[in-house]
Amino acid sequence: MALSDRHLRAPGWVSEFRGFIMKGNVVDLAVGIIIGAAFTGIVQSLVKDIFTPIIGLLVGGIDFTNIFFTLKGQHLRTLDEAHKAGAVTLNVGLFLNAVFQFLLVGLVIFWVVKLLTRLHVREDAKPAGPTASEALLAEIRDLLAKGAAEPVRVPSPLP
Repeated sequence: MALSDRHLRAPGWVSEFRGFIMKGNVVDLAVGIIIGAAFTGIVQSLVKDIFTPIIGLLVGGIDFTNIFFTLKGQHLRTLDEAHKAGAVTLNVGLFLNAVFQFLLVGLVIFWVVKLLTRLHVREDAKPAGPTASEALLAEIRDLLAKGAAEPVRVPSPLP
Protein backbone atom coordinates (compact mmCIF):
# COMPACT_ATOMS: atom_id res chain seq x y z
CA MET A 1 0.00 0.00 0.00
CA ALA A 2 1.49 3.32 -1.03
CA LEU A 3 1.79 6.24 1.32
CA SER A 4 -0.66 8.24 -0.77
CA ASP A 5 -3.30 5.52 -0.28
CA ARG A 6 -3.28 5.97 3.48
CA HIS A 7 -5.37 8.68 5.03
CA LEU A 8 -3.50 10.54 7.74
CA ARG A 9 -5.79 11.29 10.60
CA ALA A 10 -5.02 13.61 13.45
CA PRO A 11 -5.47 12.17 16.94
CA GLY A 12 -8.75 13.00 18.66
CA TRP A 13 -7.14 15.27 21.22
CA VAL A 14 -6.00 17.66 18.45
CA SER A 15 -9.57 18.68 17.67
CA GLU A 16 -10.34 18.98 21.38
CA PHE A 17 -7.29 21.20 21.84
CA ARG A 18 -8.28 23.32 18.83
CA GLY A 19 -11.76 23.79 20.33
CA PHE A 20 -10.28 24.71 23.71
CA ILE A 21 -7.89 27.28 22.24
CA MET A 22 -10.59 28.93 20.18
CA LYS A 23 -12.89 29.48 23.12
CA GLY A 24 -13.42 33.13 23.88
CA ASN A 25 -11.96 32.99 27.40
CA VAL A 26 -8.62 31.58 26.26
CA VAL A 27 -8.27 34.14 23.48
CA ASP A 28 -9.20 36.94 25.90
CA LEU A 29 -6.64 35.65 28.38
CA ALA A 30 -3.93 35.60 25.71
CA VAL A 31 -4.74 39.17 24.68
CA GLY A 32 -4.68 40.21 28.34
CA ILE A 33 -1.26 38.64 28.86
CA ILE A 34 0.17 40.39 25.80
CA ILE A 35 -1.24 43.75 26.85
CA GLY A 36 -0.03 43.12 30.40
CA ALA A 37 3.51 42.49 29.16
CA ALA A 38 3.47 45.75 27.20
CA PHE A 39 1.97 47.56 30.19
CA THR A 40 4.72 46.18 32.43
CA GLY A 41 7.35 47.76 30.18
CA ILE A 42 5.60 51.11 30.44
CA VAL A 43 5.33 50.88 34.22
CA GLN A 44 8.97 49.81 34.56
CA SER A 45 10.04 52.85 32.58
CA LEU A 46 7.72 55.08 34.61
CA VAL A 47 9.22 53.83 37.87
CA LYS A 48 12.85 53.72 36.74
CA ASP A 49 13.00 56.84 34.59
CA ILE A 50 10.52 59.19 36.26
CA PHE A 51 9.50 58.29 39.81
CA THR A 52 12.77 56.88 41.16
CA PRO A 53 14.81 59.98 40.24
CA ILE A 54 12.16 62.29 41.70
CA ILE A 55 11.94 60.32 44.95
CA GLY A 56 15.73 60.12 45.06
CA LEU A 57 15.92 63.89 44.67
CA LEU A 58 13.34 64.42 47.41
CA VAL A 59 15.25 62.24 49.88
CA GLY A 60 18.61 63.89 49.24
CA GLY A 61 19.83 62.63 45.87
CA ILE A 62 19.85 58.93 46.75
CA ASP A 63 19.95 56.56 43.76
CA PHE A 64 17.95 53.56 44.92
CA THR A 65 19.65 51.22 42.47
CA ASN A 66 22.92 51.79 44.30
CA ILE A 67 21.65 50.92 47.75
CA PHE A 68 23.30 47.56 48.37
CA PHE A 69 25.38 45.68 50.91
CA THR A 70 28.45 43.75 49.91
CA LEU A 71 28.40 40.28 51.40
CA LYS A 72 31.65 39.08 49.86
CA GLY A 73 34.32 41.00 48.05
CA GLN A 74 35.32 44.63 47.89
CA HIS A 75 32.62 47.25 48.57
CA LEU A 76 32.55 49.64 45.62
CA ARG A 77 30.64 52.84 44.99
CA THR A 78 28.01 51.53 42.52
CA LEU A 79 26.25 48.24 42.05
CA ASP A 80 27.55 47.92 38.48
CA GLU A 81 31.13 48.31 39.67
CA ALA A 82 30.56 45.71 42.40
CA HIS A 83 29.09 43.22 39.90
CA LYS A 84 31.98 43.78 37.48
CA ALA A 85 34.43 43.12 40.33
CA GLY A 86 32.59 39.87 41.12
CA ALA A 87 31.33 40.95 44.54
CA VAL A 88 28.36 39.19 46.12
CA THR A 89 25.79 41.86 46.98
CA LEU A 90 22.47 42.19 48.75
CA ASN A 91 20.55 44.56 46.46
CA VAL A 92 18.17 46.42 48.75
CA GLY A 93 17.64 49.30 46.31
CA LEU A 94 16.58 47.03 43.47
CA PHE A 95 14.17 45.29 45.82
CA LEU A 96 12.71 48.67 46.86
CA ASN A 97 12.29 49.56 43.18
CA ALA A 98 10.46 46.26 42.58
CA VAL A 99 8.16 46.87 45.57
CA PHE A 100 7.46 50.41 44.42
CA GLN A 101 6.78 49.16 40.90
CA PHE A 102 4.36 46.52 42.25
CA LEU A 103 2.48 49.13 44.28
CA LEU A 104 2.33 51.45 41.31
CA VAL A 105 1.00 48.70 39.02
CA GLY A 106 -1.61 47.82 41.65
CA LEU A 107 -2.65 51.46 41.97
CA VAL A 108 -2.91 51.93 38.21
CA ILE A 109 -4.91 48.72 37.78
CA PHE A 110 -7.20 49.80 40.63
CA TRP A 111 -7.93 53.10 38.88
CA VAL A 112 -8.38 51.47 35.47
CA VAL A 113 -10.88 48.96 36.90
CA LYS A 114 -12.65 51.74 38.78
CA LEU A 115 -12.89 53.80 35.58
CA LEU A 116 -14.13 50.83 33.54
CA THR A 117 -16.71 50.03 36.21
CA ARG A 118 -17.94 53.60 36.13
CA LEU A 119 -18.11 53.61 32.31
CA HIS A 120 -19.83 50.23 32.17
CA VAL A 121 -23.45 50.71 31.20
CA ARG A 122 -25.52 48.81 33.68
CA GLU A 123 -28.92 47.56 32.78
CA ASP A 124 -31.46 48.49 35.37
CA ALA A 125 -32.95 45.38 36.86
CA LYS A 126 -36.55 44.95 35.93
CA PRO A 127 -38.77 44.92 38.97
CA ALA A 128 -39.75 41.41 39.87
CA GLY A 129 -43.38 40.48 39.78
CA PRO A 130 -45.34 40.15 42.99
CA THR A 131 -44.59 37.17 45.18
CA ALA A 132 -47.23 34.49 45.69
CA SER A 133 -48.25 35.96 49.04
CA GLU A 134 -48.50 39.46 47.57
CA ALA A 135 -50.66 38.16 44.70
CA LEU A 136 -52.93 36.35 47.18
CA LEU A 137 -53.26 39.48 49.33
CA ALA A 138 -54.11 41.54 46.22
CA GLU A 139 -56.78 39.00 45.28
CA ILE A 140 -58.25 39.12 48.79
CA ARG A 141 -58.24 42.92 48.68
CA ASP A 142 -60.06 42.89 45.33
CA LEU A 143 -62.63 40.38 46.61
CA LEU A 144 -63.24 42.44 49.74
CA ALA A 145 -63.70 45.59 47.69
CA LYS A 146 -66.11 43.79 45.41
CA GLY A 147 -67.81 42.06 48.33
CA ALA A 148 -68.52 45.33 50.16
CA ALA A 149 -71.29 45.93 47.64
CA GLU A 150 -72.65 42.37 47.98
CA PRO A 151 -73.40 40.50 51.18
CA VAL A 152 -70.92 37.76 51.96
CA ARG A 153 -72.40 34.33 52.53
CA VAL A 154 -70.32 32.22 54.86
CA PRO A 155 -71.25 28.55 54.90
CA SER A 156 -72.08 27.14 58.27
CA PRO A 157 -69.49 24.70 59.63
CA LEU A 158 -72.28 22.66 61.25
CA PRO A 159 -73.92 19.85 59.25
